[in-house]
Amino acid sequence: MRVQEEITPNNNVMKFVCDETLTQGGVEFDKDSTAAESPLAQVLLTIPFINKIFITANFVAIEKIDGIEWADVVEDLKEIINDHLEENAILAPMKKAPISIYAEMTPNPAAMKFVSNTMLAPEIIEIKSKDKAAGVPLAVALYQEYPFIEEVFIVDNYISVTKNDSEDWSLWMMDVRSFITNYLQAGGPVFEEFYEFTTEAPEHVVVKSVEEFSSVEQQIKAILDEYVQPAVANDGGNIELIEFDEETRTARMLLQGACSGCPSSTATLKNGIEGILKQMMPDVVDNVEAVNG
Repeated sequence: MRVQEEITPNNNVMKFVCDETLTQGGVEFDKDSTAAESPLAQVLLTIPFINKIFITANFVAIEKIDGIEWADVVEDLKEIINDHLEENAILAPMKKAPISIYAEMTPNPAAMKFVSNTMLAPEIIEIKSKDKAAGVPLAVALYQEYPFIEEVFIVDNYISVTKNDSEDWSLWMMDVRSFITNYLQAGGPVFEEFYEFTTEAPEHVVVKSVEEFSSVEQQIKAILDEYVQPAVANDGGNIELIEFDEETRTARMLLQGACSGCPSSTATLKNGIEGILKQMMPDVVDNVEAVNG
């Protein structure tokens, strides 16, 4: 067997790691895709419980629906992927599509969001400083080209770049946009083949896996994922539940990307997220606290 499964922080997503590089870029398929360029995706998308497929580097990431346990299906999926790997039928040769990047302002005046027309990373990549950029060539290139960059956050199809106070985005936004476009169009990798996706948090914060969450914490995470996360991602950030303290009825959240250190994040948490949790989990959650990543 040339394929091994690997769990991810998202309980509905499983990575299937292969023993060779599948593609230098990344491609995503869902139920509405024709998947003409991937014989493997065409087969997998006929399976009712599969929502999405993401193929990049040396792995295939599969998103399932709720109600299906990975333990019941993982061996069958490994066998399907392994068979296609043996037949060199993961991806058909593809013409190189032009890369398109557009820039978006975020509520954080220090952060700018750059959105691509192609998937960049299936999981969160958060680089807090230049010396932590090893394994992420795109971040390394950005730090080398622009000394004013402090943080780089990459997930799905966008990059959030946070600068220091020495420069203004109005002067550099288009230049950074062009740099990212040219880098990706030239085939530059976003992350290295065996890069280990981890959630970077302050030293005093321990981020638990989904499997370690209590039943209440799982409920809170589900609400965040459905009602909060899309809006946060739209602003170039991410929010993760750290823990729920049952004694103080306080949910602690980790803010990442453009949300980390954002002046409006605290107000958003208090007025928005706290209100949603109180409404949907009455007599359970009283407070929300933010921790900047």
